[in-house]
Amino acid sequence: MSTNNDDTSDIKQAADNVNVQQIEKNLQDKKQTDKPEPLTEEQATPFIDAEVRTDD
Repeated sequence: MSTNNDDTSDIKQAADNVNVQQIEKNLQDKKQTDKPEPLTEEQATPFIDAEVRTDD
């Protein structure tokens, strides 16, 4: 595998091209977010079956 010192990563490119004013504006905006949907009974089941727990 060859590497080239002239290559720049996506992270480095993003850091070099950051727009501070846009970040500041985005942080000031109070954007409303959607509330999560309620889980169905099937989705709300515990990850560990209570019958097999040994730490009770």
